[in-house]
Amino acid sequence: MSTKVGYLGPKGTFTKIAVNELFPTEEKIPYETIPASIDAVTKGDVEFAVVPLENAIEGSVNITIDYLIHEQNLPIVGEIVVPIRQHLMVHPQNKEMWESVTSVLSHSHAIAQCHKFLHTKMPTVDLQYVKSTGAAAEYVHEHPEECIAAIGNELAAKEYGLEIVKKDIHDYDNNHTRFVILHKNAVDLSTEHRYYGGDRTTLMVTLPSDYAGALHQVLSAFAWRKLNLSKIESRPMKTGLGNYFFLVDVEMKMDEVLIPGVVAELEALNCSVRVLGSYPYYFIGKEQSAIQK
Repeated sequence: MSTKVGYLGPKGTFTKIAVNELFPTEEKIPYETIPASIDAVTKGDVEFAVVPLENAIEGSVNITIDYLIHEQNLPIVGEIVVPIRQHLMVHPQNKEMWESVTSVLSHSHAIAQCHKFLHTKMPTVDLQYVKSTGAAAEYVHEHPEECIAAIGNELAAKEYGLEIVKKDIHDYDNNHTRFVILHKNAVDLSTEHRYYGGDRTTLMVTLPSDYAGALHQVLSAFAWRKLNLSKIESRPMKTGLGNYFFLVDVEMKMDEVLIPGVVAELEALNCSVRVLGSYPYYFIGKEQSAIQK
């Protein structure tokens, strides 16, 4: 019985690119939304789910974070970083008249990532937000009678037979998206993959509501142990104004001394600490030797 991997679909999304790289031979099942992808793991319909977590330009994908925190307690078992290149594509029938398109469809993040191009080259076009870049390409494919365009990647153009009329319309060349891999259990993924880049541990820390200087002491617990943090982010607890939790990414795998020591110290300060995962990460396009230098 083959392993099944759920992902934010349809085919042609950046999530599918991530899945293709790490799960090349496994059965891939697209879902319409991020929550549906995550729920599929809980229900046992798939073994893994791959969903977007953060974009370098637009920031965190809040629905992923909030759903993992408040709805489904699934461990993060891996992370894939994918370079983002956005292209303008149309149905082949409309190739010669692409400059006259009336609407451009894509995910809200993708449209925001191409703001400069859209503002300067297509200032009057109607921008329509859909669930994913793949969904935008699918719609354009199915409606050749409409003079519309989609923003998406080369895989989307290939999957839906669209013509790329303007390549690399994104505002920034250093754009990347982080995708997390979820599983019911804390399984170990291979570190022998050519794009393996290292390990990290993600913690959720909730501060005591009436403790002055608590955040400073939280950061100190990592600092004096010389633990490198690649990210710290606050998110609302959804229990009232001013109530937040913090997500902290530590650039090392869970060990037997340092990170458990942090957890114990924070709990002694009446903080609540939850380990969301300790996992390998993979950086598509960068070989191991280049990453480890």
